[in-house]
Amino acid sequence: MKKTNTLLYILALLRIIIPFFLQNPVYEPHRDEFLYLAEGHHLAWGFMEVPPMLSVFAWLINVLGNGMFWIKLMPSLFGAATFIVAGKIIQSLGGKSFALILLFFSFLFGAYLRMFFLFQPNAPEIFFWTMIAFGFIRFTQTKKNKWLYVFGVSVGLGMLSKYSVAFYTVSILLGLLFTKHRTIFTNKHFWYASLIGFIIFLPNLIWQWQNHFPVIVHMNELQQTQLQYINPSGFLTDQLLLFFPCFFIWLVGLFNTLSSKQYRFIGLAYVFVIILLLIGHGKSYYSAGVYPPLFAFGATALEKFTSIKRKYLRYAFIIFALGFGLFVVPILLPILPPKPLADLYIKMHTEKTGSLKWEDLKNHPLPQDFADMLGWEEMTQKVAKAYNIMSDSEKQSAVIFCNNYGMAGAVTYYAPKYHLPQAYSDNASFLYWLPSNINMQNFVLVSEDPDEKQHDFAKGFQSVIKVDSITTMYARERGDYIYLFKGADDNFRKFFSEKIAKDKAEFKY
Repeated sequence: MKKTNTLLYILALLRIIIPFFLQNPVYEPHRDEFLYLAEGHHLAWGFMEVPPMLSVFAWLINVLGNGMFWIKLMPSLFGAATFIVAGKIIQSLGGKSFALILLFFSFLFGAYLRMFFLFQPNAPEIFFWTMIAFGFIRFTQTKKNKWLYVFGVSVGLGMLSKYSVAFYTVSILLGLLFTKHRTIFTNKHFWYASLIGFIIFLPNLIWQWQNHFPVIVHMNELQQTQLQYINPSGFLTDQLLLFFPCFFIWLVGLFNTLSSKQYRFIGLAYVFVIILLLIGHGKSYYSAGVYPPLFAFGATALEKFTSIKRKYLRYAFIIFALGFGLFVVPILLPILPPKPLADLYIKMHTEKTGSLKWEDLKNHPLPQDFADMLGWEEMTQKVAKAYNIMSDSEKQSAVIFCNNYGMAGAVTYYAPKYHLPQAYSDNASFLYWLPSNINMQNFVLVSEDPDEKQHDFAKGFQSVIKVDSITTMYARERGDYIYLFKGADDNFRKFFSEKIAKDKAEFKY
């Protein structure tokens, strides 16, 4: 056990370190990361898109200076913690060093390489899914009630990180119900633990109720704009592609759990999660949290299967995982600057994997996530250029306004460097932070619309100047424009106030 513990923690440390050396420093934070970092300036028990947990980490990152190292450290730590918990599952099953190595490959050569390096709610969500499974696995092994409280606390904290934790909670409870472990529902400690989880989650539930459940409006909007276009067959295919270099490990884990009277509830939980996501048209990566236990079971089973007579197969497993793993790493993290990376994708015929397809269902030179990491500082520089055209007196009644949360989050992030005020937007949670009585005489507008000067509201200003545009190659925001509007009249200010009031009313805020 001591030997495997040492290996487990060494591999966990490597899991933290390696992505920092892989990602090329030319890339900036992702558009979603800018939003979540901005939430750290507005701590609350809830937000339009997500529960409050990530905002606490964002607040800490802001305190520590907002550098890329701190932004990436949080998801990396959750990745290492998830790996350790999965490793503990392996140890509880009698697995040793080779099983831990297979598990490590699963965390390095698949979707987790990216998901545990982006400051997004996916990182804590996957950790808490794994902790829920770990709690029940250890309870079935030891019959000690303390593991039920691990389940309860994990559900409560998980629901404060991402609401999809509810999917796994329902699925694993259904899995228990359909096995011999259904007696757990007669255990009073299960209900005490569930109550603790509910109490932990309650502040966010109260916030949602006080704000008329904006998450429902947000999810309806997501369903109409993105989820309805998801193809069920594509979703199922992607379950293999998410961890393709190590897919054989989790498939063995799924077979192993479904065949086991002791651990069948883990396999059934996977089946129920997939069914729920198919019904709800969930995105492929929504299922990511269900895989760590399967990797743990699969790695242990493969180690035992090759422990005596079939050791040569271990070399085959390693060669397969390494060979395909090294192939997919450039797709998972941007290891090269944009132009060389785009050229590499052409040589690799990466478009055939679907990795270059964006939300518009078209192929592009870079994956959408990577294009969302470019052009933001250039945008802020040009906002500063427009802002500094104004005199000091004009700046007193000036506002920076952006058409989407990525723009607003990026300008807010870089604002101290360029001596700018915070940026506003009526998109996503930025809508909540927009004062209803804002005094806007002049404003810098960041927009993807080349014809903002032609709209009726522009007539309410004394002058409108198209100052500049975003030119960073391969950036998703390439072609966005920076406008300077000066001298608003009363009609515009009335129009703007009414628009914001209407936008907030849509979310019942």
